Amino acid sequence: MNPEAELLHSRRVRRSADALDPQPLSHLLVDQVLTFREWCRLNRISGRTGRRILAAPGGPTVVRLSPKRIGITVGANRLWQQSRER
Repeated sequence: MNPEAELLHSRRVRRSADALDPQPLSHLLVDQVLTFREWCRLNRISGRTGRRILAAPGGPTVVRLSPKRIGITVGANRLWQQSRER
C-alpha cells in the first residue's frame, strides 16, 4: 500500500472507531453531560438532524460547555424523549 493510501485508510479506520465507541451510553447518570456527538449517537441521529432539532422549538435544554461547544444532560435528553412520545 502506498503512503497516501495508507494515510487515508488510517483516517477511515480512526473515524469509524470513533463512531463505534465501545463504551456504552446506556448506563449514564442523570446529571452527566453528553457532548453533541454523544447525544446524536445516543439518539441514533445524524449531526445535521441534531442541529435541526436543537434549532427548532421543543428541543432538549442545552448546556454551554465553552463558547463553541454545547452539551445535553442525560436528564434533559430523557425529558425531551418523553415529550416526543405519542
